[in-house]
Amino acid sequence: MPPIGVLAPAVGGVFLLSGLIARLPALAVLVAAVGVATAAPTARLLRLAAARHTRHGPGRGAGLLGLGALTGALTALTLPFVVPADRPYAALGGLLASATAYVLGLLRLPGTAPAPAGRLRHALDGTGVAVCLFFAGWLLVPADVGGRPVAGCALLVACGAVAISVLAPLRTDRYRRPAVLCGTGAGLGVVGLAGLTAVLAAGAPEPALFAVALPLVGAPTLAWTGARQVAATSPVGTTDAPGAFAGYLLLPVPLGLVAAVVAYHAIVVGGFDVTAVALGAAFCGALAVRETVAAIDIRRYAHRLASREAHFRSLVVGSSDVTVVVDPELVVRWQSPTAARQFGLSDQDVVGRTVVDLVHPDDAAAVTERLHAVLAGEPVAAGRPVLVEARLRDGFGQWRDTESTVSDQRATPEVGALVVHVRDVGERKQLERTLHGLAFTDQLTGLPNRRDLLRSVATLRGVPGRTGAVLVLDLDGVTGAGAGRGRAASDAVPIEAANRLRAGIGPDDVAARLAGNEFAVVTPDRPIEAYGLGMRLLAALARPYELPGVTVHLSPAIGLAEVTRQESVEEILYRADAACRRAGQLGSGRVEWYDASLEAQLLRRGTLEQSLPGAAGRGELDLLYQPIMDLSDGRPVGVEALLRWRHPSLGTVLPAELVPVAEQLGVIGEVGTWVVDTACRQLAAWRRDGLGVWVSINVSARQLATHDLLAGLMSAVNGYGVPADRLTVEIAEPAVGTDLSTVVTQLAGLRALGVRTAVDHFGAGQTSLAYLRRLPVDLLKIDSALFVEPAGRSGHAGPGPTAPLIDVVVSLGRRLGMEIVAEGLEQEPQLELVRGAGCRYGQGYLFGRPAPAEHVEAYLENYRAP
Repeated sequence: MPPIGVLAPAVGGVFLLSGLIARLPALAVLVAAVGVATAAPTARLLRLAAARHTRHGPGRGAGLLGLGALTGALTALTLPFVVPADRPYAALGGLLASATAYVLGLLRLPGTAPAPAGRLRHALDGTGVAVCLFFAGWLLVPADVGGRPVAGCALLVACGAVAISVLAPLRTDRYRRPAVLCGTGAGLGVVGLAGLTAVLAAGAPEPALFAVALPLVGAPTLAWTGARQVAATSPVGTTDAPGAFAGYLLLPVPLGLVAAVVAYHAIVVGGFDVTAVALGAAFCGALAVRETVAAIDIRRYAHRLASREAHFRSLVVGSSDVTVVVDPELVVRWQSPTAARQFGLSDQDVVGRTVVDLVHPDDAAAVTERLHAVLAGEPVAAGRPVLVEARLRDGFGQWRDTESTVSDQRATPEVGALVVHVRDVGERKQLERTLHGLAFTDQLTGLPNRRDLLRSVATLRGVPGRTGAVLVLDLDGVTGAGAGRGRAASDAVPIEAANRLRAGIGPDDVAARLAGNEFAVVTPDRPIEAYGLGMRLLAALARPYELPGVTVHLSPAIGLAEVTRQESVEEILYRADAACRRAGQLGSGRVEWYDASLEAQLLRRGTLEQSLPGAAGRGELDLLYQPIMDLSDGRPVGVEALLRWRHPSLGTVLPAELVPVAEQLGVIGEVGTWVVDTACRQLAAWRRDGLGVWVSINVSARQLATHDLLAGLMSAVNGYGVPADRLTVEIAEPAVGTDLSTVVTQLAGLRALGVRTAVDHFGAGQTSLAYLRRLPVDLLKIDSALFVEPAGRSGHAGPGPTAPLIDVVVSLGRRLGMEIVAEGLEQEPQLELVRGAGCRYGQGYLFGRPAPAEHVEAYLENYRAP
C-alpha cells in the first residue's frame, strides 16, 4: 500500500482516539477525523479518474468511487451545521448519494460488469440480498427500533450496497484483488454512513459516533488503493461472457437465512405484520425478477452456444482439413466428417485404431516420436502446434502424402486429448518433386546436375571419419559427334554416356552431369578404389558410340580429387576439374590425380596458351637442325628441322609441349606455315652455297588433315625456288592410326607434288606392319626402341633382345621401296647393328646434336666435296 494509504487513515484514527479520550464534542472530532482521512485519497481518486488510461484502466469507476468518498466526507462535514432534528435525514440523504456513487463506481470497474446487462444482474442480486437481509432483520429486531423509518431506510440501503460491494468484486474475471479492495472500501464507507444515520436517528450517546466513524476513516484509502492497482496491473485472462450464473453461489446464504428466520418467527411469534408481509412480497418480487433475468440470460446463452456450435460445425465440415482427436495412448477417438470426403475413410476405418496402424510403416517411427514429444511437453512442442508429415492410407488403399498439425488440448476439460488437423498435400509434394527435378536433375540425361552433385559432396564431406573422391570426366568429341545429323543425334551421345556411367558406378556412388561434355562421380571409396573406378569408367566411355548411320569415337579424360574436410565443396570440385584438364592436356585416355605440382603445371599451360598466339610474329620461334648421315660413306645427306619456342619467361619449349597447345588454340596452321617458310628459306640459302642436302619437317596429324598444308608447301617451294624432292614431310607413327584414310590421302597428295614423305618414330607406337603397305611414304625412320635395350635391364643402354626386330622392319621397308633411317644412334655398337641390318641412313647424337642453322652450315662445310 502507498505511504498516503497508511498515513491518512492513521491520522484520522489518531483524531478519533484523541477526541474520545479528551471527551471532546463528537461531531467536531468526527469532522476533523473524516476530513483528514478522506481528503488526500479522495483527491487522488478524482485525479486517477481524470488521467488518461488505456481501455483496461479504472476510468469512470475510479471517478465514481472518488465521488462516493467525497459525498460521504461532505455529509460528515455538514452535520454540525444542520439542526439536530434534521441531522438523521441529512445523513440519510448523504448515505443514498454516497451509496449510489459507490455502487456505480464498482460496477464500472474493469472486469466486474463489462455490459449493461451484467450491471443489471449485479443490481438485482444486490437488491435481492438486501431485501433478504432486511426482511430477516425486520423480523428479528425489536419493534421499537424497527419502527423508526430513517433507521430502517439506512439499514436497507446499507444492505443493498454491501451486497453489491461483495458480489461485484467476487464475480470479476480480472483484477480480482484490486476489485476486492475497492469493494471493501465502498462497503466500509456505506456501513459507516448507515451507522451514523442510525445512531443519529436512535439518539444514541455521543461515544457511539466514534465507533460508527471508524469505517468512514479507512473507506476512501481502500477504494483509492484498489483503483490504483487496477491502473497499474495488466489484465489477467479474458472474458467470454458476463458471469450470468455466478450469483447462485452466494444467493443460497441469504435465502437460507430468510427461510430460517421466517420459520423461527412463525413458531415463536406466530404472526406477520403488514410491514413484514410487504417486505416478503418485495423479496419474492426481487427474486422473481432475478430469476426472469437469469432465464433470459440462460436462453440467450444457450442460443449463443448453439450458434457457435453450428458455426464451428460448419467450419469443421466445410474445411478441407480432417480433424482427429487422439488420446494419450495414440488411439483415435473421433474424426471429423471431412475424412469421408477427403480420404474416403469412415469412422469404422479410423476410430478405435492407433495412429501407427494408419500411417505408412516407414513413417510410423517418426510420427510416434513426434506425438510422444508433444505428450511429454518438450520445448519443441510447447506453446505452438507441431508439424508432422506422413503417408496415410486412404479408403481406397492408396498412400497419400499428408501434413498434420498437432496441438495438446489435454488441459481443456472438454477435449482432454491431442487434436490433429490432417491435410492432403499430395499435389504440393508432386509439385515439389517436379521443382526438385527441374532444379537438381539434368533434363537430358536424367542424372543429377551440378547443384545436386555439390550437395552430395557436402554430405560426404560432413561425415566424420569418412573418405571419398570426386571424379570429373571430360568427353572430347561430344560437340562434333552429331554435326550435320540433327539435334537427336547430338543428344544421343551424352545419353549413352550417362547410361554407361550408371552401369559402371557402385550403389553408393553418385553420377552427375556438369555441362555438355563434362560428367562427375562422387564415390565414398578410398583413393586406390577410386582410381580403379576411374580406369573402369575410362574404358567404358572410350568404347565406340553407335549412332544411326555413324560410329562416334570419343576421347575421355578423368581427373580425381580426394574429399577432405579441410577444403570447401567448391575447392574439391575445382581440384578434380583441374586434374581432368591436365589429363586432357597430356593426351586422351588418362586418369590424373590432383596434387600440389598440378597447379604449377596448369599455370605453365595457361601461360603457354596466353603467349603462343603471335609468337611467330614476335620472333620467338626458332628452328634447330640435326644432320642425317649416309651410313655407307659417313657423309651428311639431309637435316631434320626441329621446332623450338624461345619463351621470354619459361625458356625453351619443345614441340611435345608446344604442338598440343597450338592444336588446342587453333594456331597450329600459323605455326606450321612459319616452319615451312623458314625451312624452305634455309634450304634455298644452303643450295646457293652449294650444300646439296634435303630438309625434313614434322607435321602433326591435325595439321596434315588441313587443306592449307599442300597449298602452303607449294607456295614456299615455288617462292624460294627449291626442288620439291629436297623437302621431306614427316608424320609421327602414333598419329598414323588416328585416321588412316585421311593420312593416306594427304601423303599421296604430297607425293604428287614431288615432296617426299616419311613416317617418324616407327616402332614407338602401335602401328601394324600391315599399315606400311597402304602408306605412300619414301622414308621409314625407325625408332631406337627397335634396337636399344632400356637402361633399367642391364644398367646401360645398348643393343638388346629387340635387335632382331630391326632386320624384319628393314627387310619389309626395302621391299616396299622405302629408304630406312635409323634414329637415336648414340653409340658405335648401335651404328654397327643398324648398318649390318641394311639401314642406309642414320641420325642421332652420335653424329651431332640439334643446332642452329649457322652451326649446322659449318658442320656441312666440313663434308663439302672438293
